[in-house]
Amino acid sequence: MRRIYLHMICFLLLSASACSVKKFIPEGEHLYTGYELTLETPIERRERQQLRSELESLVRPNPNSSILGQRFGLWAYYKGQKEKPGFINRYLARKFGEEPVYISKVQPQRTEGILLNRLENKGYFLGKASSEITRGRKYAQVAYTLTFGEAYRLASYTLQEDTTVLMKTIKEDLENTLLPVGSRFDLEKFKDERTRIDAMLKRKGYFNFNADLLIFEADTNQYTDKQFDLVLRLKSNVPQRSLHPYTIQNIAVFPNFSIGGSDRTGDTVHVRGVDIIQDELVFKPEYLEPYILFKNNTRFNPATSRLTSNRLSAIGNFRYVNIEFQQADTVLMEDGTFPLNARVFLSPLNKRSVRAELQGVTKSNTFVGPGLVLNYTNRNIFQAGEIFTLRGNVGYEQQVATGQREALQSIELGLQANLIFPRVLFPVPVMNRFQIAIPKTRMGLGFEYQNRTDLYLIQSYNASFGYFWNVNRYAYHEFNPLALSVVNLARTTPAFEEILNSNPFLRRSFEQQFILGLNYAFNYNQLVDEHRKTPLFFASTIDIAGNTLGAWNSIVNSRNPESFLGLEYAQYIKGDIDLRLYHRFTTENLLVARFFGGVGAPLGNSVSLPFVKQYFSGGPRSVRAFRIRSLGPGSFVPQSIGTGGFFDQAGDIIIESNLEYRFPFNKYLKGALFVDAGNVWLFNENEALPGGKFSSKWAEQLGVGAGFGLRFDIQIFVLRFDLAAPLRRPWLQPEERWLTDVRLRERDWRRDNLILNFAIGYPF
Repeated sequence: MRRIYLHMICFLLLSASACSVKKFIPEGEHLYTGYELTLETPIERRERQQLRSELESLVRPNPNSSILGQRFGLWAYYKGQKEKPGFINRYLARKFGEEPVYISKVQPQRTEGILLNRLENKGYFLGKASSEITRGRKYAQVAYTLTFGEAYRLASYTLQEDTTVLMKTIKEDLENTLLPVGSRFDLEKFKDERTRIDAMLKRKGYFNFNADLLIFEADTNQYTDKQFDLVLRLKSNVPQRSLHPYTIQNIAVFPNFSIGGSDRTGDTVHVRGVDIIQDELVFKPEYLEPYILFKNNTRFNPATSRLTSNRLSAIGNFRYVNIEFQQADTVLMEDGTFPLNARVFLSPLNKRSVRAELQGVTKSNTFVGPGLVLNYTNRNIFQAGEIFTLRGNVGYEQQVATGQREALQSIELGLQANLIFPRVLFPVPVMNRFQIAIPKTRMGLGFEYQNRTDLYLIQSYNASFGYFWNVNRYAYHEFNPLALSVVNLARTTPAFEEILNSNPFLRRSFEQQFILGLNYAFNYNQLVDEHRKTPLFFASTIDIAGNTLGAWNSIVNSRNPESFLGLEYAQYIKGDIDLRLYHRFTTENLLVARFFGGVGAPLGNSVSLPFVKQYFSGGPRSVRAFRIRSLGPGSFVPQSIGTGGFFDQAGDIIIESNLEYRFPFNKYLKGALFVDAGNVWLFNENEALPGGKFSSKWAEQLGVGAGFGLRFDIQIFVLRFDLAAPLRRPWLQPEERWLTDVRLRERDWRRDNLILNFAIGYPF
């Protein structure tokens, strides 16, 4: 630990020295430090801010990056340019170095032209631009000034007179225009309007139309007050094939198509208007046809084609999915449309695969160690898209970062089999109700062996049946109406028996070996949009167990209502939410706020949640200023810190919140400043854990911590180091809970207050 602190201090000192790059700047050169942009215009504030943001994105070049006034990348570059830089300096220059940006590389006049051009594209004509370079001893910056008036506004938007059906179709849709009267002149808006019209026509079957066939003409001659008329017309000599819609007349699917494209023959099976062509049975035709959304004698629609492609790709059996539409004839049919053929080419993945993984495992409970995982996959096992997977794992783990608590060791073995059907197994047909992606059915069966040395041996069995699907690119659902878990506490040591005897609640949570219930999970994730400025992530789960068994025992008047088939079962209802809001100041400078809350209510014969279902607080993905499972429940603290505390300090209720600011030092090294707060509580009173029950004073029992983090992001994975200190300890007396004395120079204080977390991946 002492060595880690020393390394971090050295890193900070190294970073601080990066501010002294002035001595490296060559004589006669000035380092470009940025620009100022002044807009002299009468436009309103909101419009000005939006325009400024767009104009600033055009200013080039960007100055060398800096954090808190320090230019570490530039310093690394200069050190690497020395006559004999040495290994360390060469490495720093190669990994983190940034070539200096001098004022001599800046071209203000060229930038002026770019800015004026953008102003004209936005409707601010006849503007003026000027620039001035300000030089210091070693630094320089540029000041740009743009002077312009109000933008031109749209007075009328009409279509050129035309008798074609296509132009009549556009005219009927003009109420949906992106260019209402009064809108500002904007070339990008004109392009967007053409794209909108093109998409509308495609949905109505105009297969061979494209946006380039439309032309806008602006006229300002009728006005003297910065207004203009806009006329939309077709280009001259538009081909006939672009002026008429298309109707699908023939659909053929090739389930065993080779990438070379030579295999287009085979036996044909006709299923509800779709020809399935394959030389040997690869995919049962009656199961493949429901994935094809477009039908014969319907207009071409790219949205239907795109959804069909998504549905076929989601099966998970095909490496390559391609849908081609071909004009079948150049003669118009009686309904005024051209005929169109649809061809669906599917290239299967390898049916069987075996993969071995040698892992270095790190878990949220700070268990780390080596592991071996073997995976067997059989795709299309029953020739209808089913995927069978078999996963076996073996691993040894050692708990680290336990503080004064005794570390635990674990030997784990596991075997898990899953069978996934790319459709809904349900008594009533429901596939046609899902357009984006058809829900999949999953059946699972597994076994786990866990030997916590010096404590216990657990053998557990699990089985599940459920469905999962995506409503759209953001929303994901998973529903398991059957979730079964049977836990056998096969062996306990005297030390663990002593722990159980001191806490009857804990004993009950281990003795309830039978968990039968249902669960549902929902995720909404906007992070898939990389350019969204403020994306949102929301996840929620509901887990219900034992109620059906309790009702059954009541109906049959069971002699032992607390057990089923001789096994004591758990009865509870549990739900939690995870809400995260990300605000991007720039691509890599962002502020993340997170709230996590969960409640588990023991019911019937249960006094607490089963141990595997309980919440805990503290650790690298929780309140990082506290060791794993060292926070709570409530204001409880163990009499003596030992192995027993690992099991005592969990709860049925959790509240956590985090605020983290992330910023880059360079391409690979990132930093973070964070504040965490949270705790866990018990739903029922437990005499063995005084102060652990949830009450109206929960806010006074929150643990609070803050710290600084370093993240090594090499794209494949992220190595994360977070150093944090507790600001508030909830188990102390109220007047002593807040940290008031910081003594970084004292070794004992650092040992008791500074917590270093190591993990792989971001915390949230």
